[in-house]
Amino acid sequence: MFCLKKWQDFREQLAEASIELPQFDVDLLKLNGKESPIWLHFGGGNLYRGFHAEVAQSLAQQGALKSGVVVCETFDEEIISKAYQPYQANSLEVVMHEDGSLEKRILAATATGIDCNPNNEKDFSKIIRYFESPTLQFTTFTITEKGYALKDPQGNFFSTVASDIKQGPENASHTMSIVAALLYRRFLAGSLPIAMISTDNFSQNGQRFQDSLTIIATEWAKRDLVPATFPEYLNNPKKVAFPWSMIDRITPNPSKAVCDLLTEVGFEDMEIIHTAKGTNIAPFANTEAVHYLVIEDSFPNGRPQLEKAGVILANRTTVDKADVMKVTTCLNPLHTALAVMGCLLGYTSISAEMQDSDLVALIKEIGYHEGLPVVESPKIIDPKQFIDEVINKRLPNPFIPDAPQRIASDTSQKVAIRFGETIKKYQALPDRNPKDLHFIPLVLAAWLRYLLAIDDNGKPFKPSPDPLLEDLQEKLSAVTLGERNTTIIHQAVVSILSNDIIFGVDLYQAGLGEKVENCLIEMLAGEGAVRATLKIYLEKFGGNRFGNDI
Repeated sequence: MFCLKKWQDFREQLAEASIELPQFDVDLLKLNGKESPIWLHFGGGNLYRGFHAEVAQSLAQQGALKSGVVVCETFDEEIISKAYQPYQANSLEVVMHEDGSLEKRILAATATGIDCNPNNEKDFSKIIRYFESPTLQFTTFTITEKGYALKDPQGNFFSTVASDIKQGPENASHTMSIVAALLYRRFLAGSLPIAMISTDNFSQNGQRFQDSLTIIATEWAKRDLVPATFPEYLNNPKKVAFPWSMIDRITPNPSKAVCDLLTEVGFEDMEIIHTAKGTNIAPFANTEAVHYLVIEDSFPNGRPQLEKAGVILANRTTVDKADVMKVTTCLNPLHTALAVMGCLLGYTSISAEMQDSDLVALIKEIGYHEGLPVVESPKIIDPKQFIDEVINKRLPNPFIPDAPQRIASDTSQKVAIRFGETIKKYQALPDRNPKDLHFIPLVLAAWLRYLLAIDDNGKPFKPSPDPLLEDLQEKLSAVTLGERNTTIIHQAVVSILSNDIIFGVDLYQAGLGEKVENCLIEMLAGEGAVRATLKIYLEKFGGNRFGNDI
């Protein structure tokens, strides 16, 4: 038996178990990172551990990274206390290939994990020192899309943000306020340059990041809590850059099956951790083999040779095209379609859904026939090949323990990008008409049906977390399974479907509101109506139109 906590004492046993080990001076790399990091990462969850940490390790293996990454956690302090500190910030990456083979490697290029909460004065003082250091080159973020949001759907600041704005940088509590406060310390240290990189999974993430920080800084300046030159610093790309990025690697919650497999191999400390705030994390991260990370090459304080670890550096236009391709067409809309339909149809596995011919046909219609005709190729990645890879290789991988319930989280924050952008293109292009869309409206109706928390067998289920869940369910409270009264249904959904913050467009103005309503009515007919409606739409508007190569 051996353990990750003391992996260096078990090098021979680990090598015999075909586990790849670090080939650099781990202690020196960690020491350098703790003393003077060039790379900080915010958000210590599974995506960092299954992707960014691998990038750092690859660079370290090649001598291209001399100081380890410092991970800062602003949301869930148990991630640090339970998944980082006991393991000296090391983790075990398990890459799960579609043929069932596993790559296992110990990732040791993370220097430390820190609770980035201003109330934790000891840890927070370390992060302030890092931000005041000229050697810090860039930060990356995986805090989920909602982490950048400052306002509710009515346009009002969240209470935490409003409080932060009133109290200033010394009393920040929201993640964006905390980051703004840290950048203020960097500003006071001499307007030092830095790149702030959102690698969260949504379009134009760098712009959203910059806008959120600028709003907070400007509100502080209005109240004379910071000088007016601080917002100017944030908007000077020669000082503070906000590179756009496209990231893609399915890294689901840690799998019990993987935990058991690692225990069989000989590890004795692989237990999955469930935190009080709902985070599922483990000493290991299970992920897929396919991955992409495209970053705008804008680093005013320099950077390591990220391309040596497979990162694609490009200009903003190219990054945006790559991101739009993935987020609006080739992957994310397909994921959301499988998420809401899978929950309604009783699935708990994405790979199992990919054995359902109706659901496969649905995502092919959305990807190939509704999305692909209006997406622009970024040239560095071919959109058709990307969808082929997603549908034929990635989503069917039974060894990726991903669940529709996970992907269904925060759907209200995703539909504007994942579907709204395609709808906008159908509005804007002279040879397209939103009324020609059938399967995107079907999925939007399925999401409303999902919000009722009753599956297609008429049984209740618990919807995934969503910041608008309570509000949306209240609006839909008059709608029940079996409801056929069109007036009741219209009155319940009209304020939702007309909300251009949720969908990116007013669906009625786009000519799709009534179509979504009618589809929802069909799905409410009774038990089995979701499946029946899906079959009807596939027969009427789709059919067997796909060649063997699709």
